[in-house]
Amino acid sequence: MKLGIVGLPNVGKSTLFNSLTKAGALSANYPFATIDPNVGIVAVPDERIEKLGELYHTKKVTPATIEFVDIAGLVKGASKGEGLGNQFLANIREVDAIVHVVRCFEDTNIIHVDGSVDPARDIETINLELIFSDLEILERRYTKVYKQARMDKKLAKEVELIEAIKAHLENNRMARTFEVPDDEDAQGWFASYNLLTAKPTIYAANVTEDDLADDGASNAHVAKVREMAKEEGAEVFVICAQIEQELAELSDEEKKEYLDDLGVTSSGLDKLVAASYRLLGLISFLTAGEDECRAWTIKVGTKAPQAAGKIHTDFERGFIKAEVVNFQDLLDLGSLAAAREKGLVGMEGKEYVVKDGDVILFRFNV
Repeated sequence: MKLGIVGLPNVGKSTLFNSLTKAGALSANYPFATIDPNVGIVAVPDERIEKLGELYHTKKVTPATIEFVDIAGLVKGASKGEGLGNQFLANIREVDAIVHVVRCFEDTNIIHVDGSVDPARDIETINLELIFSDLEILERRYTKVYKQARMDKKLAKEVELIEAIKAHLENNRMARTFEVPDDEDAQGWFASYNLLTAKPTIYAANVTEDDLADDGASNAHVAKVREMAKEEGAEVFVICAQIEQELAELSDEEKKEYLDDLGVTSSGLDKLVAASYRLLGLISFLTAGEDECRAWTIKVGTKAPQAAGKIHTDFERGFIKAEVVNFQDLLDLGSLAAAREKGLVGMEGKEYVVKDGDVILFRFNV
């Protein structure tokens, strides 16, 4: 999974990226501190895999991972090449989902590129640039197929789709809220456009430490972000990038104590991972043994052979059966043999839909 962290300059993007990845990306109080996208690979926090490791006395514990890309700050006019516009838009096109950091705190020491804190305006600024970029892509495709569409019924259908999407965008609405016709061609065309405004989006409302305990409930700026996200079908989570930076320097035990003192149960990374998995429809299944215990990320609804294919293509090609036990059952009973005795281990075939927290041993033959 690849997430692009975006936002206006000086909203806390690079601070958040640094804390999530400990990658030390340049963070400075002026626009365009991040000129080339910084990339960091982050382990998905999942205590289940740690507990499995202890149970199996495993040599190696391998969590699932997320790739974060810290993308240069966007400004008004980016779609026309202002600031680092075209480069920004190219970088964002490659990610699976967008984490849009929005400033929801007042601080006279940190310059706002537009002179004041206004999340609604900031969100609209970025969304409009993404819309303009998408309209340009659609216009190019429209020009290419329009003349041929007079003689080709299939292309005429695509022209209709492009016109409908354009009208939707011109109404300042994101492509992710466009209802694509339930038709194989239309679905294929829509996916092929790779529209920026079709990408799933998570808004990270960046607040001060004081607003963390009540999850931003008393912050009017956060309320506005939540209202806008609801209209778009986007996720929102509240974060204090500054606190996340401090947490990044602590051990797990110190981190827990610090969060308890703040009256907060989850770190920003935990919240972001949970929001990302929900938004992208992802779950994790687990594999366990003395050599390695590992978490694997798959889409909700993935069947056993395709899940096996995540490990190795040979596993999918030669799939025979999947031996499946629920993580909690395995942990409670202490071994796979004990779970088998209780009848809690299933031998599943090709149609089995993998569930979150399944611990699976694949049987295959190639």
